[in-house]
Amino acid sequence: MAIRIIVKHPDPVLRDTAKPVTKFTSNIHKLLDDMAETMYDAPGVGLAAPQIGILKRVVVIDVGDDNGLLELINPEILSREGEQLGPEGCLSIPGLVGEVRRANVVKIKAQDRNGKEFEMVGEGYLARAMQHEIDHLNGVLFIDIADKLYREEERDDRDDQEG
Repeated sequence: MAIRIIVKHPDPVLRDTAKPVTKFTSNIHKLLDDMAETMYDAPGVGLAAPQIGILKRVVVIDVGDDNGLLELINPEILSREGEQLGPEGCLSIPGLVGEVRRANVVKIKAQDRNGKEFEMVGEGYLARAMQHEIDHLNGVLFIDIADKLYREEERDDRDDQEG
């Protein structure tokens, strides 16, 4: 495993559409392992392959819940329910936070590292992470859809005032 360099905005690779994975080889396994190690080292809760300069439809997520590390290859959102508004940041846009409106529940379809298709439902924070990372595969960043943006330190100041 290896820690990869995280691409920073405004690198144009973050705006490209990632290509589907068609071959589930040891290269994909290494990519998944490297992405997980990179995400944990950052530290973050999700990472999409375009964020390390690779235009493949590959995502890793770990929001610290019972699901543990999720490896999603060729993920698609099948359905969305409800709404949540909350803060989002991004490893590719350090220091910036946005208030982003997302579905509260999403059902996705994806493939695992061996190409086996599966479906799962994410709710709350996991749903937010799934939507954020799948957006990366389509060249969409949270700054494109945020209701408002602010520097991370401004958010910290507000948290201090709220006590």
